[in-house]
Amino acid sequence: MSITLRLKHEDSEVRRIAVLELADEADEEHIPLLIDALNDSVPSVRVEAAKALEGFEEEEAIRALLNALKDQESTVREAAAQSLSELKQASSAVYILPFASDKQPFVQMAALRALRELRVPQSFEPARAALSASDAMIRREAVVVLGYLKYPEALPLLIQRAGHDEDTDVRRVAIGALGFAQDRQILPALLQGLKDQAWQVREEAATTLGKLRLREAVEHLIEAMNDPYWQVQLRAARSLGRLKENRAVPILLETLEHTVSNVRKEAALALGEIGDASALETLERNTNDPDPDVRKSVRLAIQQICQTI
Repeated sequence: MSITLRLKHEDSEVRRIAVLELADEADEEHIPLLIDALNDSVPSVRVEAAKALEGFEEEEAIRALLNALKDQESTVREAAAQSLSELKQASSAVYILPFASDKQPFVQMAALRALRELRVPQSFEPARAALSASDAMIRREAVVVLGYLKYPEALPLLIQRAGHDEDTDVRRVAIGALGFAQDRQILPALLQGLKDQAWQVREEAATTLGKLRLREAVEHLIEAMNDPYWQVQLRAARSLGRLKENRAVPILLETLEHTVSNVRKEAALALGEIGDASALETLERNTNDPDPDVRKSVRLAIQQICQTI
């Protein structure tokens, strides 16, 4: 039986498997068949059709997926959103942009997500407008779009979200988005992030400060090594290693006794990056750490420091 006939079979499982076969072939000629399958009466068939359209940049495929964002079944909507987020060609944005201001929250969120890596200038205004949405998930996606654009005009918007958005995840993502900027005006926002009430935001701030290698942040990162959450301490240790700052050596040596092995590992690696010979004696005492990954990191740190002496 031909695949065309199987796509019309009365058994929905036969139709679903036929869609999977079309997905394996990934042939542009099959796009009309997959679009038809997106209108199947059974959700599981529509889900597979939405997944199968991933990677196709043709207008008809994109429009079909955008329409599927309004499907009555959440599984179909989510599959369509995921496929749209895999688009790579900036030319696809022209079909997506109108949906970035859609009245349905899920549709708007999915459209913004699809626009992220396309980095088209036209996405700035809908993303800026979406920062006022009542739905935190929409604001989050808008922040990511603005971060990917790397526009100087977006910095004040991201700084405001990083410090004042009521949603923890929006603040966290805004802090990360600021990492795309090479502009010192973001430093106060990142330092404020290190004091945020949510540890996830403090963790992101510690990470971003290390990525940007802002030396003015050293003392603040050293202070973050005493954060009540080990996840923040770990990121602060990693960032101090990137900054290669000798002032961090005492606190990192103390951290080699931390109860969490991953934090001990990062402290050892950071000491190796800094390369201060004064750390050797303490590192030698920790070559028998109970965790094999920590022992490996300690040995590596010793090797790095010895190479610099």
